[in-house]
Amino acid sequence: MKKSLALLVLLAAPVMAQQEPKPVRNAAATITPADIERRLWIIAHDSMGGRDTPSRGLDLTAQYVADEFRRFGLKPGGENGTYFQRYAIERRKLDVAASQLMLHGAASHAMASFQRDARYVGGSVPAGTVEAELVALGTLAAADQLDKAAVRGRIVLLVYDYTKAAPATLARLNGALEEAGALAVLRVSNRDSTQFATLLGRFSGRERTSVGGSSTSPTTIEIRDALVGGLGLDLAAIRGGDAQLRPLPGARAMLALKDVLLESTTAPNTIGILEGSDPMLRSEYLVFSAHMDHIGTAGRGAAQCQAMGADSICNGADDDGSGTVGVLEVAEAFSRRGVRPKRSIIFMTVSGEEKGLWGSEYWASHPTVRIQDVVADFNVDMIGRNWEDTVVAIGRQHSNLGQVLDAAAARHPELRMVPIDDRWPSENFYGRSDHYNFARQGVPVLFFFTGVHAQYHKADDTVDRIGFDKMSRILQLLFYTSYSVAQDRARPQWTPESYDRIVLPAAKAARAMTP
Repeated sequence: MKKSLALLVLLAAPVMAQQEPKPVRNAAATITPADIERRLWIIAHDSMGGRDTPSRGLDLTAQYVADEFRRFGLKPGGENGTYFQRYAIERRKLDVAASQLMLHGAASHAMASFQRDARYVGGSVPAGTVEAELVALGTLAAADQLDKAAVRGRIVLLVYDYTKAAPATLARLNGALEEAGALAVLRVSNRDSTQFATLLGRFSGRERTSVGGSSTSPTTIEIRDALVGGLGLDLAAIRGGDAQLRPLPGARAMLALKDVLLESTTAPNTIGILEGSDPMLRSEYLVFSAHMDHIGTAGRGAAQCQAMGADSICNGADDDGSGTVGVLEVAEAFSRRGVRPKRSIIFMTVSGEEKGLWGSEYWASHPTVRIQDVVADFNVDMIGRNWEDTVVAIGRQHSNLGQVLDAAAARHPELRMVPIDDRWPSENFYGRSDHYNFARQGVPVLFFFTGVHAQYHKADDTVDRIGFDKMSRILQLLFYTSYSVAQDRARPQWTPESYDRIVLPAAKAARAMTP
């Protein structure tokens, strides 16, 4: 019985391939190797200077994408009737001389100097003074047993033992403190005076980048043991394993940080919208995303770019010129006569991915349509290299989008393209590209990727190495897959386990940080 069913499916595949309307098949056929090559030579040309965020080359790329969106007849999806959404990039540093931290116990008082016994580690820098009750716990505390009600709205003394390696559970504990709504975390440090002074000298007043406004994560500061001496804590016992949460009746902290703005600029996301044809479904959106930035030139900024001989420009043909071209190709295909689907489609090229998913994070937290109306995100990042007949679809197990993709591949064997699972789960690619910011907002995602290579983040990631025919077949498969999603009245659905693991923690953290 199983053999007969499988044979029936195989025999039916060529027939099923004809089920899409002829205009849809004709639109898919416009995605050609020659078209891809032509566009990629523009985006990954030396004149773009490696498309760093921010840079003139990035702005030129954004304008080119916007001009193409306009030519396709897409509606501007940015701000103020434009194709652009710009977010702020600010270079800041802490004024250590003007910043203060005071700890008050029932019968004690201590003032910390940021030039001597306290150092800013990270997180938000409050615009005004923050004062709150203190609670204490050790780094060995279990994150899943944290009393979040006792943490919310308080300042946490987190007792570190820097003589030992950080426990493997510490990242989860820090995440739980943020999720619970801690206003600040003071790392109580047992580093010796020489080591602490060295850290102060190295990091005190260090410049940092703030993107899209202030960080929402709690302020994190490292303080020396001596500052909490009057609060009655047995620090040795806590570091030894007695790490449960301790209320400190009558104990409070006052934090007043002075932040200095050194420079402010902006960077673009480029957004075009194809409005759907169905009166009901056109208010729902499918997103195609890719990052149009790369890492610039060798010797500038953070110097991520590795020169190759005399070539100092990291063109980023595969990373992610391939994805940017992919968004344009699919957008042009959908703009053909007779193809407009029932749902609306947002085509988006974001910036700042290489710096930490800046642009997609900003859009996800400042969406230009209601995020609840976004039904799926197809993210395309590095699809131009490696295997001729395979594309990795990261995240396919987390929703039924994987099934839609497999069905499209089965209907179109002529594309000779097999979607497969993530081959490198230990590399955490799921959290390393722009789809992740959509997933954290509850949007089902698929991330299309064909792997890294020897030219990754080097000046020889160039257009001549790209497999244009392979890209055209991948993009045709994505076109057919997204057409199915845009036509289906049922929204894509998360698997319950994945929703609980990926979406719920992010939602809880966002609620905890809401005043």
